[in-house]
Order: sequence, then C-alpha cells, then structure tokens
Amino acid sequence: MKNQTKAYLFASAAVLCWATVGSAFKLALREINYFNLLFWSVAISVLVFIIFISAQKKWHLFFKQSSKEISLSVLMGFLNPFVYYFILFQAYDVLLAQEALTLNYLWPVILVLLSIPILKQKISLLSFIAILISFFGSFVIATGGNILNFKFTNTYGVTLALLSTVIWSVFWLLNLKDKRDESIKLFMNFVAGFILILIYGLVTKSIKLPGTCGLIGVSYVGIFEMGLTFFLWMKALSLSQTTAKVSNLIYFAPFLSLIIVNITIGEEIKSATVIGLVLIIGGILMQRYFVKKQ
Repeated sequence: MKNQTKAYLFASAAVLCWATVGSAFKLALREINYFNLLFWSVAISVLVFIIFISAQKKWHLFFKQSSKEISLSVLMGFLNPFVYYFILFQAYDVLLAQEALTLNYLWPVILVLLSIPILKQKISLLSFIAILISFFGSFVIATGGNILNFKFTNTYGVTLALLSTVIWSVFWLLNLKDKRDESIKLFMNFVAGFILILIYGLVTKSIKLPGTCGLIGVSYVGIFEMGLTFFLWMKALSLSQTTAKVSNLIYFAPFLSLIIVNITIGEEIKSATVIGLVLIIGGILMQRYFVKKQ
C-alpha cells in the first residue's frame, strides 16, 4: 500500500545516513587501515542482512537460487563490496573527505557512458553536454580550483575515486539483469564478497582486530553505509507513488555531507569543492530531466 508521507520519511532517513558516512570513513581510517575497515564493516553488514532477511521471512527465497544465480553473486560480490570499497576506502585514506565524496557522486555520469556499449543506448548532443558539465565539475574538484595550471591535488587519490565510480557503474548495470529479490541478491553479493575479502586477508595476513574506537567506526560503516540504509531506501521506494518522488532526495546527501564533514572532521570546505559538486549534480539533473523530456 502506497503512503507518500511514510515514503518521504524513510527516504529522508536513508539520505541522512548516507550523508554521514563520508565523515565516518575518515574517522574510522584514523583508527584502522583501509583493508580492516573493509573486512570488519562487510562482516557486520552481513549480520545486518541476516537479521533483516529473518525479520522479512525470506529465507525460502535463499534456498530457491540456481547455481547460475550463485555464480553471478560471486562476480557481483567481487565487484561490490570487495573491489569497490577496497578502492573507495583507499581514496578516502589519501584524499580530503570532501574531495572523495564529491568525486564519488560522478557515478551516474559514468553509468550513462557505460550504457552506450553495454546496453547499446544512443546518446544525444544534450546528453553529451550534460556529461561534459559533470566532468568539468570533477576536474574543478580534482585540481582544487586551479584549472589553468592543470595540477591535481592528489593524482593517486583522484584516480582511485574516479575508478570507484566505474566499478560501481559496472556493478549497477549487472545488477539490473539480476531479477532476484533485492534483499536476497544483496545478501548473496556481500556473503560472496566477504569470503573473497577473508581469503585476501588470510593470504596477506592483513586482518587485525580493531580497538574500541575502530570497532565503533567499522560498526557504523557496516550498519549505516552497507546494511540498514539499504533497507530504509527499499522501504521508501516500495511506499512511494513513483520512484522519482523519493529519488530526488538523494541529491541533498552530498551537500549535507559537506556540512557534516566540516563539523565532525574540521575540514574547511573549499569553494572549488562546492562549485565542482554543483556542476556534477547540475549535469546529472540536466541529463535526467531536460534530456529525457526532449
């Protein structure tokens, strides 16, 4: 049964959670390295998924999966959470939080570009202009506003942040072809991903038990970035009259993130970050509304 008021409440809760995770990544990385943040947060997220699937009484769907679907989950789990967060957490480790989080919002643009060869979609001139606007925004952020001298603030970090958007976009396109229940397929992806992360950790002997502060950090990331927030967003979509009515709220997240980063971490928000973010979101919105209407 549709209930738009409740849909907005659940969507707002999800957006608020996502707005805090950029700061949470950075704070957690002060206590532990990026691999252990990945390992422990994914482990906690798997526990969250188990709780929610049990509460929803969907275990019968888990046992109905085919071998082909399980194999797909291994591939998906390799992309996300393993590779995606492995790269993203490294980006946060070397970049300012404001730079990493804003560059990460470029993924809808990368998704459009990848849909051309993968989904055989055509791109219009207006779409191309919208993409250029968003990419120029990422360029402003990456150079710290110093666009004339063309010097990146941190080439390695910027490369990682942009690469994470490519990994996420590929994952999203593959996810569209997976028709399983959302809860089950996400749970399977994270279980497969965790097994791969565990193997990597055992081979490299990288796994370390975090201290109290580190444990709080990985728990927060595992719950509010990877676990609970997903179910809040799913609930919002199921209650909303249309997907667009709640999905528009997601664009508040990066701006809220900048405010939270400033308050919790003490980063002074650069004007280049704000300008770049406006250009990135502006290009995405242009692609989403004006191009579609045309």
